Amino acid sequence: MELSWLSWLYAAVAQVIIWIHTGFSTFLNPDGGLTWALTIITLTAFMRILIFPLFLKQMRSSRKMQELAPKVAELRKRYKNDKQRMNQEVMALYQGAGANPLGGCLPIVAQFPIFISMFTVLQAMANGQAKWGMTQELVDSARKAHIFGAPLPANFFMSSADIEGFDASVVQTKIVLAIFVAVSSLTTFLTVRQSVTRSMAQMPDNPMAQQQKILMYISPLFAFFSLNFPLGLILYWVTTNVWTLGQQHWFYSRHPMPQYDAKGNVIPAKPKQGLLAKMRGTTPEEQAPPPPPEPKIIRQQPSRQPRSKRTGSKKS
Repeated sequence: MELSWLSWLYAAVAQVIIWIHTGFSTFLNPDGGLTWALTIITLTAFMRILIFPLFLKQMRSSRKMQELAPKVAELRKRYKNDKQRMNQEVMALYQGAGANPLGGCLPIVAQFPIFISMFTVLQAMANGQAKWGMTQELVDSARKAHIFGAPLPANFFMSSADIEGFDASVVQTKIVLAIFVAVSSLTTFLTVRQSVTRSMAQMPDNPMAQQQKILMYISPLFAFFSLNFPLGLILYWVTTNVWTLGQQHWFYSRHPMPQYDAKGNVIPAKPKQGLLAKMRGTTPEEQAPPPPPEPKIIRQQPSRQPRSKRTGSKKS
């Protein structure tokens, strides 16, 4: 489904594909599966880097909400018989802390146009449509490409005659597509599990815990809808899932789950050891040694002398 108001973004995505493919074609076969696989992976990575600030904003907003969770739970318990007062107190708490309950949703909504544009352009290429500045030669090159023996525009439910028309084995194509969809489902599950596990550890008495568990096991099933997608789109989806999983793990490692004292105040937590530090075998303390303490200045106070020994004093 094409959206006319996103035509400029479709053209931008198509132009990036042209640039990336041209770059890899300087030392690889332009029609090769490796060239097109690297083009799609690089395109996905480029787009994810572009929206990285939105990801940080989303995660920081989520972290702030987590830090306020114990105080919100206390307010809900205190005003459980007065819903209106409870909502007023919770909103006042959010405003006082500068937190926005919708702050974690807005960056996600802002990402949709980019993902829709990538999906639409790759789908058009799989269908052999030269649009948004792409030449027919470029589109035909993508349709000739094979990844592990499976054609880039093929999908799992494509008829045997169509798959054989791409000079490919039907069985091999379906096996490759099934493996890619299984990897997409697994990475989706691991990403959601990572987030849900942290959320449940943060709020063990969360009334939505059961729904989150159900979501964790249902979300991977949506990946099987991609069996009807071309292989190029599934490769894009696997790449963005792996990126999300690694990006989320990096953020959680750098920002450990907040701890609280008896009064519900946040206790600063030290970040976990990074991958580079682990490879070097250093500890967090060794990575950033604390500055040496400043020397303590001790003032020498003159001792009080007896009156008989003071200068100019006379014996009585």
